[in-house]
Amino acid sequence: MIYSTFAEVYDTLMDDSLYLKWRDYVLARVKPHGQRLLELAGGSGSLALLLKQAGFDVAVFDLSSEMLALAEAKAEQAKVDLPLIQGDMQDLSALPKCDVVTCFDDSICYMKDLAAVQAVFTQVAARLPAGGDFFFDAHSLHQMDDLFPGYMYNYQTEDYAFMWHSYEGEVPHSVEHDLTFFVYDEKLDAYHPMIETHKERTYSLEAFKQALASAGFVQVEVTAEFGEQPVNDKSTRWFFHAKKG
Repeated sequence: MIYSTFAEVYDTLMDDSLYLKWRDYVLARVKPHGQRLLELAGGSGSLALLLKQAGFDVAVFDLSSEMLALAEAKAEQAKVDLPLIQGDMQDLSALPKCDVVTCFDDSICYMKDLAAVQAVFTQVAARLPAGGDFFFDAHSLHQMDDLFPGYMYNYQTEDYAFMWHSYEGEVPHSVEHDLTFFVYDEKLDAYHPMIETHKERTYSLEAFKQALASAGFVQVEVTAEFGEQPVNDKSTRWFFHAKKG
């Protein structure tokens, strides 16, 4: 129950406008006409619903059963058929082929090392046909090395409080986020503390491009600001669009 509440609070704190931007980034590059789209690390399903409503045949894949439960509730409320799959995106071998794969919200940065990133890219390539599209984003080196260390954010409502503290990780271009929630329980008249540590890591553009090439991707486009700007030294997030060769 605690982790279910944690997922709900985490989802509530998410900026909904970002889902619209991720959707529009995809739609600007692929016109939907019923293609099968696999959303990796799809979380609570907010983006999946937008992509479904835009015209893709979407399935949500996520490691967290709690997040997928939220996605199921949203799909039922929207009266949308949204297949939900729990698993580790380093192994997609049991999944059917699809035409488009997305992996947003810097989810690729949760892989522990470049070998794990390579495994994801290889698995994605195996699910796509020649010419299939793969979209993902990742924290830039500037975001990871310069902006995240020392970052703090606090948020409070009548029902819960949230504290976020980021600090430099143990390996190059990595960061650890300590996330602490205090959720009020009326029955106990007390707050439940819930703590998670999220570890993220990124790599150079060249490393990402090489991993994509090794997996069989070609025509790799890298942009910033949800595909609206070229990458520069101050870009905080990189957006990748790669075609299966």
